[in-house]
Amino acid sequence: MPEVDIEIGGRTFQVSCQPGEEHYLHSAAKMLDDEAAVLATQTGRIPEARMLLMAGLMLADKTAGMQDKLREAEDKMAEKDAELAQMRNAPVPAPERIEVPVVPSNVTDALAEIAARTEALAEQVAAKRAD
Repeated sequence: MPEVDIEIGGRTFQVSCQPGEEHYLHSAAKMLDDEAAVLATQTGRIPEARMLLMAGLMLADKTAGMQDKLREAEDKMAEKDAELAQMRNAPVPAPERIEVPVVPSNVTDALAEIAARTEALAEQVAAKRAD
C-alpha cells in the first residue's frame, strides 16, 4: 500500500492509499488544504485537529450545497422526462376538417348567369351567320 505525503494547512501528513489512487488522494488533500488556507487567513494559527475539523466541515457544506443543486437539476429533468413521455404517449388528435369556400356562392351564381347569357348570344350570332 503506497504511502503519500500530503500538506494541509502548512503541515505535512503521511497517508496510505490503494495503489493507483494517489492522484485522488492528492486532489482531495488539495481541496482540504484550500479550505485550511481560508481558515488560516481568517483566524491565524489554530490547533491541527480544529483546523482539519473546520476545513472538513467547510468542504462538507460545499458538497451538501452541490448535492442540493444536483437534486434540483435531477428533479427538473425528471419532470421534463415525464412531460415528454406524456406527449409521446398522447393519442394523435384527429385531423380537423375545415371547409373554406373559395368563391362565395353569389359570385358563382352571377358567373353562371353570365355564362348562360354568353351562350345565348353565341347561338344568336351563329344563327345570323348561318342565314
